[in-house]
Amino acid sequence: MAENASPPFSVSEFTTMPWTFEQDLDHYRRLDVPALEVCEIKLSGPEYGAHLEQIDAAGLQISSVQPVVRTLYPSQSQPEPKDLTQRMERFRETIHRFGRWAHGVPFVTNTGIPPNGNMAETIRTAGTRYRELSEFAADHGATVALEPLNPSIQNIETAIWLLGQGMRIVEEVDRPNFGLCVDFWNVFQNPDVEGAIRGAGEKILIVQVSDWQTPRSYADRHIVGQGEIPFVPLLRATREAGYRGYYELEIFSDGVSDSLWSGDMEQVITESRQALNAFWAQALR
Repeated sequence: MAENASPPFSVSEFTTMPWTFEQDLDHYRRLDVPALEVCEIKLSGPEYGAHLEQIDAAGLQISSVQPVVRTLYPSQSQPEPKDLTQRMERFRETIHRFGRWAHGVPFVTNTGIPPNGNMAETIRTAGTRYRELSEFAADHGATVALEPLNPSIQNIETAIWLLGQGMRIVEEVDRPNFGLCVDFWNVFQNPDVEGAIRGAGEKILIVQVSDWQTPRSYADRHIVGQGEIPFVPLLRATREAGYRGYYELEIFSDGVSDSLWSGDMEQVITESRQALNAFWAQALR
């Protein structure tokens, strides 16, 4: 994807969680959003394929997919099924159901809660299980993107919180279609985060953005430019890593009195995009 005066932009359906799938497409199209992260939770059974057809009809691209069951082990947000094999089978089912829409698309995963706090065993298991998953995804032309999460949700959703930890799993899996989802909200506090981003290089499959203020719940993110994340050096490092893909706006806003999900979500998208464009211009200098 060629470099532009503004970054390639996408919106995750998590950002507009109260809207239906159809409403997402309608609003994104009206706002001239070129791509979306599809959240499988918004796709219904018999209409699953019809929904994917609607993405084409709306003229949108798919920047990534969040499967209904995406964590290796159970997590607070995805507790069922308990069995690891069944969980990976559900992930495969999602890729299979996307059919031709899976081609070239990253399907996002993270580790879930390490059983009995055993992070070492979780990481060892991840190497084997993600290798198998990646081989299945490759048969469908898809990629798998492992997302290190913020330490604030360690042992709630994840066993890894550093890009370096993620890269060690990527190296262990050792498949060309397995890489990283780099979410600035999750990793901006990593030591030498810019160096870690540059070091990830071509293994960065998708980048996600939102802004950070000290969280008041497990789902409390902010409009880009209204928090503490140093976007300019992060964007510069990501460009220098060679990444030319989409920058997805992924905002969770639940369990707080001033939830962005209860307000003007079009404004959330517009203000975030404007701020991201401004940071991008600075990063290009």
